[in-house]
Formats: sequence, C-alpha cells, structure tokens
Amino acid sequence: MAKTTNIYIRLEPGLKEQSEAILQQLGIPVSNAVNIFLKQVVMHQGLPFDVKIPTKPMGFANLTES
Repeated sequence: MAKTTNIYIRLEPGLKEQSEAILQQLGIPVSNAVNIFLKQVVMHQGLPFDVKIPTKPMGFANLTES
C-alpha cells in the first residue's frame, strides 16, 4: 500500500459544497481529485491551465462594424 500524507486547506463553504456535488456525480472522491490536480502540476511543472487576469467582456455598444 502506498504511503500517504495529509493536506489541510481552507475553502469557502459554498465552493466546497459545489465542488463536492460535481465530483460526486463524476464518482470521484475529493481526495482523488486533489491527487489528479497535483499530478498534473508535476507533469506540467506548473499549473495545468493558464492563469490570466480576466478581461472585461465587451458590451454590444463597444463593438464596431468592420
């Protein structure tokens, strides 16, 4: 059996509940989802997704005809 360690994190209660509900539908325990994420961090040598400052969505009034 593989050795394990514990991680303690603080989450917003709503985020925890929402993510647990989604993961439950997928049949993935939260601990497995965290393991998947951390394995992806190791594989990518960083976060497995782009981290960017979100741009403000443009409204219809700001669009111009070409």
